[in-house]
Amino acid sequence: MKLIIAIIKPFKLEEVREALVQLGVQGLTVTEVKGFGRQKGHKEIYRGAEYAITFVPKIKLEIAVTGDMADAVVAAIAAKAKTGQTGDGKIFVIPLEHIIRVRTGETDAMAI
Repeated sequence: MKLIIAIIKPFKLEEVREALVQLGVQGLTVTEVKGFGRQKGHKEIYRGAEYAITFVPKIKLEIAVTGDMADAVVAAIAAKAKTGQTGDGKIFVIPLEHIIRVRTGETDAMAI
């Protein structure tokens, strides 16, 4: 099993979600986050004054999948989240040791 964590641009969320549903992903967690990478933020003008925005708004997706689905999920996220511009995000794939569905007690692949 794998835990896939993806940081993407907010306006790409719906495209990514649709692609994941088509692959058979049954659930994901979405969190609004802020951060910076190589782009190191940007500048905006508000009421005539320039402000440095050091933390850029992003969306964090967390998806638990079986090992055989991981590559397809990563490929779908990468394809749908890509704009070709700086700040498109990152995808992390982490081994997942154990899952428990609280309501039923199901474990591992049955709990996904």
